[in-house]
Order: sequence, then C-alpha cells, then structure tokens
Amino acid sequence: MAAMASEYIDDLASFVTASPSSFHAAAELAQRLDAEGFAVQDETQPFDANPGGHYAVRDGAVIAWWLPEGFDPARAGFRIVGAHTDSPSLKLKPQPTASAFGWQQAAVEIYGGPLPNAWLDRELGLAGRVVTRDGEQVLVATPAWLRVPQVAPHLDRSVNESLSLNRQRHLKPIFAVGHPELDLLDLIADVAGLDVADVASHDLYAYPTEAPAVFGPTEEFFASSRLDNLSSVHAGLRALLDAPEGSDVTVLACFDHEEVGSASRSGAAGPFLEQVLRRVAGAVGVRGSGWEELLARSSCISADAGHAIHPNYPELHDPDHQPLLNGGPLLKFNANLRYTTDAASASLWRRACAAAGVPTQDFVSNNAVSCGSTIGPMTAERFGIVMCDVGIPLLSMHSTRELAGVHDPGYLAGALTAYYAGA
Repeated sequence: MAAMASEYIDDLASFVTASPSSFHAAAELAQRLDAEGFAVQDETQPFDANPGGHYAVRDGAVIAWWLPEGFDPARAGFRIVGAHTDSPSLKLKPQPTASAFGWQQAAVEIYGGPLPNAWLDRELGLAGRVVTRDGEQVLVATPAWLRVPQVAPHLDRSVNESLSLNRQRHLKPIFAVGHPELDLLDLIADVAGLDVADVASHDLYAYPTEAPAVFGPTEEFFASSRLDNLSSVHAGLRALLDAPEGSDVTVLACFDHEEVGSASRSGAAGPFLEQVLRRVAGAVGVRGSGWEELLARSSCISADAGHAIHPNYPELHDPDHQPLLNGGPLLKFNANLRYTTDAASASLWRRACAAAGVPTQDFVSNNAVSCGSTIGPMTAERFGIVMCDVGIPLLSMHSTRELAGVHDPGYLAGALTAYYAGA
C-alpha cells in the first residue's frame, strides 16, 4: 500500500507542477489523454460516434468521455465525475505594471476566496494564457518573479495580534526595484516568444513556485498548492483511464471558474457539459424523449476537496463528524443542499468504496458555521440526475500550501474507478 501511495502521490505532484493555471491543467489533461489514444473532438465539427476515448477542450475546461463498444442508449446512461481546474489566486490586471517609491509592482485583482496572508512572503510565478491580436492563444508560465512582502513587526506591532490586509494596497506583489524601464507585459511577451505589440490581452494568475512535498516522520503528509481541486481532477483522470469498459458512457468533466461561481462558458453553470452530452447522445442516435430517458439512467459524482477536523480549531467542526487525513475521501452532506448527497446517492458512493476496498468518511458542517458549496447543486439542477458530493479531506484549504494525507488521493481515485466500472 505504501508503494502504491508513493507512486500515486509522485504522479499527482507531477500533475500539479504541470498545471499552474486552469489553462495549463487543461493542456496537461489533453496531453495525458492523447497519450492514451483519446481523440480530440473539435466542437465546430460533428461529434464522433466511434467507440473509444474522446475529449473536448474549452479554454481552461476539459470534458473527456469513453464510449463503450455496442453502447445501447435504450439501456445504459452516463456515469459522470465532475471537478474543477481553477484555484483562488491573484489575477494580473489588463495594465499589469505599477510603480511606487522606486519599486516595480504587479497590479492584481483577487480571484476567488484565497487566504490573503498565505500569499505573503512566497516566491510567485505568473501562469495562464496570452492572446494575440489575431486570436492565437499561447500558454505561458514564468519562473519566480513576484513576492508580496509582509510588513515587519518593528513597524507595526499590531501584526502580531491581528493581521488585517487591505486587498487593494497590501497584496500588490513586487517584481523589481530601481528598474523603471521594466514593463511586466514586455517580460511576459518575451517568455511567450511574442512581440508585445502583438499581445491583445491575457488571463494570467500568480502561482506559488515551491514544489509539492511529502513530509513528516512517517511521511504521511502531502503539501502542495492547488490541491483544491487538482486532487479531484487528477483522481478523475486516473479513474477514467483505469476503469474497465462497462455498458455506460464514462465522462470526466473538469470545469473552470468554480472559485468565482462557475457562471462562464467553461464553468459548471454554463452549457459546456450539456452541449457535449447532448451531442454525444445525438451521435449515437438518441432522439426525442430518448434524451430524458438516457439522463434518467445517469448519475454524477461531484468531486471537490473538503475539510478535515483542525486540531487547533475543533469548535468550528461538527462534534459528531470529525474526519481526519488518511481516513479516506469525504462523503459530504448538507440539509440545505449546498452539497447534493442524499440517501440514494450515498448508497451509490458507499458501493463504489466497498468495491474498491477503500475507506470513506462522512462530512457535515457545524450548524453555526457557514457551509461552502461545489459544482454539484448546479449540475443536479441542470440535469436532474442522481448526484453526490465527495472529495479528499484537507487542512489549510485556499492557502498557497494546502495539506493532504498521502493515502486519500489514491483512495479517491480507486473509488471513482469502481464507480465508473459500474459499482
């Protein structure tokens, strides 16, 4: 088991390192799918009805599916795993260079809900896409260029009592000092191999450059950026590739923009998944009410990282549900449907875990603490299919250095594999 966990964590670390932005995550997914013989589907062309693996890329999102030999849409359905490729970050503004008091700084907006203090005193790169005036999209990832410096306690004694960060003033990274001739967009264009005059716009995000690491006296902890939610994207990919062919179409839907509400053309609240599934169904001859009949035989697991009990803040957790790292992936419940799990979908998940021989833990929020949400509720609302919410437990969620157990990511992949296989 230790050797299997080590191999899995090494691969997850490689995946995270290759995916400093949602656009890079989509490219890494495409590369790995290509290597396994999946065929890219151009959305401007009719959908391929041939059995086997297919995938479509839309900006920072990827939907991949395996169409089994002899698929019978009158008897089978879709088995879907949903995840998201984005994480909270600092996004570069359209005019990215700012100067003050001899310093050269990056002008940024806050993307999603990061822990602001976690971005202090970290070496940061910039990653994402640059788009040229003729529409060409170029992926770019810089080395460690940026840092958001913390104020010393000698200058502000209050920082040791209560750190308060103004998101406009205090989270502006530095990238040079005494070099007013340097323009950040020029530097980025150079890394991308472009003339800055050809750059029309960009979607670029700061990312921590520190490598993922396994640590602890028993090597049971895994620290990395973007485990929320690349841990689920990677597990879903491994499951899709490892699962034996069954009677259902197996689908991996990796959306962008979950951290800001999913309301985009590549987000879970947008039309991407429905368009792909409808076109897959149409390619195999589903017509009329056959679409609704197909959905009635379908299900979805929304996979997104969740919370382990924090030993220093136990009062923030439900006293009757206290999941730990390496105790298995979470099955998330919420009476107000912030998560989609109900009794029927919980049974589906428990069957998958039993078939895979992996443990699982129940998660319920403390009634006095607000509950987050996932892509699950909006997917359930859109498709009306059986759904549950799961994910590996973390500490330090939305930090630049999240903490997982070394066994949980592999457990999640195993359960998702069993689900795809028909458990």
